[in-house]
Amino acid sequence: MDDTLILEKFANENTRDEAFKLLLEKYQQKIYWHVRRFVVDHDDANDLVQDIFIKVWKNLDKFREDAQLYTWIYRIASNESITFLNKKKKHRNISIDDEQSGFLAEALTESPYFNGDKAQLKLQQALLTLPDKQRLVFNMKYFEDLKYEEISEILGTSVGALKASYHLAVKKIEKHFSETD
Repeated sequence: MDDTLILEKFANENTRDEAFKLLLEKYQQKIYWHVRRFVVDHDDANDLVQDIFIKVWKNLDKFREDAQLYTWIYRIASNESITFLNKKKKHRNISIDDEQSGFLAEALTESPYFNGDKAQLKLQQALLTLPDKQRLVFNMKYFEDLKYEEISEILGTSVGALKASYHLAVKKIEKHFSETD
């Protein structure tokens, strides 16, 4: 389904609900996994995805077509995820600068929805040691195979800074693997 068609249908009051259904079909699963990799917990990700699409619904008529629709939705999802984690850290009296994100690692190992092997668990634990922005960049590049230009549009960061961030994330993950062997 072409985004232009979705936006045209959304602009028409008679086909607005259909447009939103099409939007959900196209992006809901991608956004779920984007959010889930970041917040870790399945229930938190589900709740966030609902909130994100409510925000998309309420603001879609304000969408300026100077960006691609999916990057706009990803930007909302990324910002909402970061805000959610910061609130969760604050609620648990964890320093926002605490890069260890121990509560996320705990959620990962206790999750009935995680069914990965030891290597996958080790990778996920290594990712949780990264600062939020590096983890977002790594997830979008490694798991979602987005181009640096797309990530730049989503996060509002230069391509050069993103490449550096990704490189640093890879080095930290490699270090984590070598230290835990």
